[in-house]
Amino acid sequence: MMAAKRIPWLHVIAGCMSSGKTAEVVRLLTRRQIAGQSVLLITPARDTRVVPGEVVSRTGTRFPSVVAADAAGILAEVARRDPDAVAIEEAQFFGPDLPDVLEQILAAPRTVIVSGLDQDFAGRPFATIPELLARADKVTKLSAICVICGSEATRTQRLRNGAPASANDELIVIGGMGADDTYEARCRACHVVLA
Repeated sequence: MMAAKRIPWLHVIAGCMSSGKTAEVVRLLTRRQIAGQSVLLITPARDTRVVPGEVVSRTGTRFPSVVAADAAGILAEVARRDPDAVAIEEAQFFGPDLPDVLEQILAAPRTVIVSGLDQDFAGRPFATIPELLARADKVTKLSAICVICGSEATRTQRLRNGAPASANDELIVIGGMGADDTYEARCRACHVVLA
């Protein structure tokens, strides 16, 4: 089989919690594997909800992954493995250097797929995701279903001990690990942020 020509392409998948971002990343990587391309999925060390070495979507889909602490770690993993396509999960956790690092990876050239929350729990643009959306060759914006009313959900609701969080609370709290902070998908009308 002839090796596929590498083309620089940035695809950003954004949306709220439970919108299917991980499942979409896995679907896109699996397609590339079927076509004979080498792929690499990278997750942030900061996301302690998953076991290192594997990504599991909410639907139970599994895919092998590697962990990187920051954007420089992504660059090191890509250099070590030299894949045709790179996917980065939870991109909002990789810091302000991520857009420039992705440009270096794209220049190789490579396909890069990035997924992340485009808004924080208060509905504000989140980390470098808005910049990545502006740089993207393709954008996929996913929504979930509001757990309150059943409408299309585009917001991530943070609950602290079962009550809406304050806009002044710390920005990043990894949810699902304890009873204090949890997250759920909400529509604009049902999304509540305390002042």
